[in-house]
Amino acid sequence: MVQQGPTNKQLVKIITALEMAAKKNKAPLWQRAAELLSKPTRQRPEANLSKISKCKTGTALIPGKVLSTGESGKITVAAFAFSAKAREKIVKAGGKTISLQQLLETNPSGKDVSIII
Repeated sequence: MVQQGPTNKQLVKIITALEMAAKKNKAPLWQRAAELLSKPTRQRPEANLSKISKCKTGTALIPGKVLSTGESGKITVAAFAFSAKAREKIVKAGGKTISLQQLLETNPSGKDVSIII
């Protein structure tokens, strides 16, 4: 029998936590993030800093990888993965980089969070 879904144990743990938070807090944002993370690696969203800088809310959620093309503003970015250069640019611009788990713990309702695809 062929295994379905992600095999990365850390990713599976985050997806499960997001789905539980969606049910517990009645926050569809977390359910959507879990759906996007459940996709195959090639279909997972990747966002450049130029796209993230257009975000109008306080926090940007990227259910995939953040890449370094473009410039970043002072924003909090939560993602499954960051390129080293992207993390450096965000911090240099005065922003913060956090994991999806940290975002889930600090903002369980998902208020003022935008999913960037």
